[in-house]
Formats: sequence, C-alpha cells, structure tokens
Amino acid sequence: MQLNLKSFFERTETYFPANTVVSRQADGSLHRYDYGQHCARARRLASAIKLAGIRAGDRVATLGWNTYRHMELYSAVPCMGAVLHTVNIRIADEHVAYIINKAADRMLFVDPDLLPIIERLAGQLPSLEKIVVTGNLPDECSVKGVIAYEEFLEQGEASYEFPDIDENAPCGMCFTSATTGLPKGVVYTHRMLYLHTLGMCAVDSLGIAERDSILPVVPMFHANTWGLPFAAIAVGANMVLPGPQPDAAAILDLIEAERVTFCAAAVTVGVQMARELQQRTRDISSLRELMLGGSATPAALMREFASRHDVSIYTAWGATECAPLATTTHLRRELLDAGEDARIAVRARQGIPVPGVELKVLDEQGRAVSWDDEQAGEIFVRGPWIAETYYEDERSQAGFENGWWKSGDIATVGPDGSLRLVDRAKDLIKSGGEWISSVDIENQLMAHPNIAEAAVVAAPHPRWQERPLAYVVAEAGESVPMADKLRAWLAEYFVKWWLPDDFVTLTALPRTGVGKVDKRELREISARHFVDDEVHTDQEAANK
Repeated sequence: MQLNLKSFFERTETYFPANTVVSRQADGSLHRYDYGQHCARARRLASAIKLAGIRAGDRVATLGWNTYRHMELYSAVPCMGAVLHTVNIRIADEHVAYIINKAADRMLFVDPDLLPIIERLAGQLPSLEKIVVTGNLPDECSVKGVIAYEEFLEQGEASYEFPDIDENAPCGMCFTSATTGLPKGVVYTHRMLYLHTLGMCAVDSLGIAERDSILPVVPMFHANTWGLPFAAIAVGANMVLPGPQPDAAAILDLIEAERVTFCAAAVTVGVQMARELQQRTRDISSLRELMLGGSATPAALMREFASRHDVSIYTAWGATECAPLATTTHLRRELLDAGEDARIAVRARQGIPVPGVELKVLDEQGRAVSWDDEQAGEIFVRGPWIAETYYEDERSQAGFENGWWKSGDIATVGPDGSLRLVDRAKDLIKSGGEWISSVDIENQLMAHPNIAEAAVVAAPHPRWQERPLAYVVAEAGESVPMADKLRAWLAEYFVKWWLPDDFVTLTALPRTGVGKVDKRELREISARHFVDDEVHTDQEAANK
C-alpha cells in the first residue's frame, strides 16, 4: 500500500461525509457545507485541472486566503498527482515572480482581491498557461484569459477517479519567506506529508481527532498551514476557515460561534487576541488548545489566557523545511496534577521531537551540548518528512549536512531533553565578546503590564561591537515607561550587561510576509543608532 494523501481523502469521503467545513467570506458571512460536498467538488476540480492539460508532477500555484475553495485545491491537486505550490501573498512582487518562475508553475488559482499582484507582473510569468480566479471575475482585468472558479469547476466531473500515486511522487511545494536572500524552495512527497500527518494526530503531539473543530489562522499560503488541512481530512475533523484578512475580533467570533476546539496562529495573533478579549469578552471555553508558533511564546501571555479564560497555550517548533512540525510541548505524567505555573514553564519551551523526528543541538565545535539548559547550540533535524535539499538551489550545501537540516536556530536543552529556543543565529547579540539572547529579553519586556509587544536587535556599537536595542509597543490605553524604569524591570531577571542601552517606542512592529517581526528591517533602522545618538554604555562598569 502506497502512503499517499489520496487514502486520507477517501477515508473521510467514506466515513465522515456529514462533518462540516465552514468558511468566513469577505463580507463576514459564513459559507457552510459538508465533507461529502467538499469531496465531490474536489473530484470535479481535479477533473477540470486534468482537462486543462495538467499532468502528474506539474506545478499548480495558489495565491489565496484560508477559504473553502483553497481547501478544495489542497485536496484536488495532490490527489490527481500534480504538485500544489502555495505562494506567499505577502512577499514582494519580485519574489512572487521569482518563485512562480523557479517552480515553472503551469496554472494559477488566485483570489479576486489578490489579482492585482498578477496584473502588476503581467509579462513576467512565462510558464503560466491558465489563471483561475477563485471567486467572481472583477469588472476590469488586464490579465487575458482568466476564468472564474465556478465556471472552471463546471468543466469537470464529480465522478472523476483519482489515479494510483507512488508515495515518493512530489505533491507539495513551499518556499521560505526570504528573511535573507531569495526564497528557497522545498518539495514534499506524498510519503513525507502522510507521515507528517500521522505525527500531528499522535496524542502526545497535537492529538488532532475527528471530534475536533479546527481553526487554522496560520495561512494556507505558508508551510502547508502547519499541516492542518491534511490532518483534518485524514480524521474527518470539522474545519473552520477564517477567510480573507481576519482580525482578532473575527477569529474570536468564529471560536465562540463554531465551538472551535483547536486553533493555531502566530504568537503575534495570540497577542492581538488577548487585547481583543480585554475589550470584549467571548466564550472561548470550547478551546482545548491554542497553539502558537513562529516565535517563542511569552510566559506572560500564557498566564493571561490560563487565568482569565482557562485556555492552555501550547508551543511547537518547526519550519518550511520540516513540513513544518518538528517538536511540540508535552506535559509528562508527573506534571498532570502540578500547578499552572509548573505547566506553563513546560509549555513556554519548544518541547521534544514529534515521534519520527530526530534532533541534536551542537555547539560551535560540532559537539552535543549538555542537557543543563545552560550551554547553547544550533538545532539539527532529520526525519521522514524533513527536507534533505532545497529545490534546484546551490544553498543546499550550506543548509544540509549528511541528511540533517541545519536550522540556524539556537537553543538549550533541559534535563528532560526539551528545547528552549534562545534565538536565531543571526539574531544573537554579541557584546564585548559575550552572547545575549534577544528572545529572553523580549519575553520579559512583554511581561510588563504596559508593554504589548517588544523586539530586541543588535545595534552596532563603536566600543562593544554590538549592544541590545529594544523596540516596544505600548498596551492599548497605556504609555511606555521611561527607559530607566524598563531597565529596572529587566534588572530583576538579567545581569546588567544584558540590559538594552536604549528603548524606542513604536506604534507597531514591522512584520514579514508570514506575520513574524521583521528584525532585518529593525536592524537596518538601528544600524547607526549608537553612533549617531552617541549612546555609549560603560559595559565594564556594568559587568562589575
């Protein structure tokens, strides 16, 4: 038996056709149908794509939000043997063109409000043969030959039979979000995503089950939506899709109305949800788990959700190269009856490997770090769904070593073997020859009652090479305390030479295409901060 995604699709089609897929529309209304209808439309869609000339191994691109039509593509394209290439809608136009051309996509499905991206790139995408708008066609469109999704769907047959597919055939493609250089492509096989799905459904992992109602706020255009559409289809879980441009209010309304049990979002979204709940409460008691990722989750945010809403936040770690899940937090049996503070101390970490994944944390000499939560090193990962190379990219040589992916993330390992993310290698601050973790400082700043968000970067310093510079955003209705008060707040937790030399107040932090804080932009802003402003901290005195 081949391990392919078609078997998951057919399982839910057979056993759970009455379970539901709910999708928020652009106007705020909800589209609702069941898996029986979803599967029939996915078969019709696959048939139409095949009639359009797409064959096994061809790349079919999407440029869209989390909607029921996008989920139909998640089902149809891999199950017909083609490769689903989800394109990040929030990257620069030149990067969109680069990855579509690099992948040699033959078809593109694009949401109506995102069509202007393709209009701006007219003439720069020679591989595209057909463009389908996943909604109504706009009154005016400069792109020739586009067709509306429902009209295109009518060309197919709901009785279309999916072909037999080799488990090692490619089925998905994602590109990294290009925080440095051009995006790097990762190709997933059916076997990789099949095993990744089983890993997600393991009880001591995410425990995705048929009884769940899943709300993926994480975008369908990045890292396989953390694998949640495939997991939902595998077990028949209800799906609740937040639609275009969801804000915290819309997300919380969906959790309350649809009795969502599992919600996955970036840490920044979790912060916004907490703010919104302070303004207007909702009943979110149905949530068994709010999973936050993309960066380290502040313990203060975990305490707020636990104390005010009785909702547990869980953390995971992974990347596009990991399809994307590599580790999850896991409460061992001895902690089941422990207090909330003890449980949060575990959940605030990045956890242990999902069954099937192996990892090691190596120091600069290539030696395994001690499990003392003190010595830090780079995380290396391998496993049946972990990439071994980038797609036609010479950077593979630097990114992989003997079957291991070199993550570039720096972590310590606790006595229980769990990871604690210290920083990205490029975000560590080296001051006077000593390393400072930006993540640790950020988390403690966000524990301050007046601070909603914080980012700490290395700013070049004429004497100490680099010094930490903090950017902070105030809580709604609050003001950022003076720098000396923030330093006093941090001084209770860190040695003096770790404390930021300066604090810059912003109304919002810059974001990357997937919602992470854009530290590259902050580093560019900070490039001459201490030189131009003549801020010079006497670190030798601080050390004393």
